Amino acid sequence: MVVKAELEKLGFSTLSVQLGEVELSGDLDEIGKQRINQALHKLGFSLIDDKKSRLIEQVKKLIIDLVHRNNSELKLNLSDYLSDKLHHDYNYLSNLFSEVEGTTIEKYFIAQKIEKVKELLVYDELSLSEIAYQLNYSSVAYLSNQFKKITGLTPSYFKNIKGQKRTPLDEV
Repeated sequence: MVVKAELEKLGFSTLSVQLGEVELSGDLDEIGKQRINQALHKLGFSLIDDKKSRLIEQVKKLIIDLVHRNNSELKLNLSDYLSDKLHHDYNYLSNLFSEVEGTTIEKYFIAQKIEKVKELLVYDELSLSEIAYQLNYSSVAYLSNQFKKITGLTPSYFKNIKGQKRTPLDEV
């Protein structure tokens, strides 16, 4: 909403604004890009215009959607899922992601899954085995080990201290 309001304030008409992506009506010249970039920068956002950066953002968006919204598709192989959705070879995506982000797609995916586990633990509606099943972990033990490796805490200890240790999704 903030991005849409800022773009409209600058006189641009938006067709759609979604996580990490804006579609404007009409063409955008270089001066328009600079104006948008300056306005977004003041809000803590940045304009991503080159193809590689857009591809990285699409990978992130797909992983976030997969983990946080489309749990039923978690049973798919991540590399096949990304390759199919983005129409690029997974090795290319993986190398590009690692080069730009300084971490692997797999580590990013695990970080997102752990954030989802934290969220579900805080809600306190599902047991750890239900969470493990929902996020396609092979066992509760594997989930617990991965959770402790990433957070330094056991899931049960985290559950006791509740939401104090959650990280906003955009900071993962």
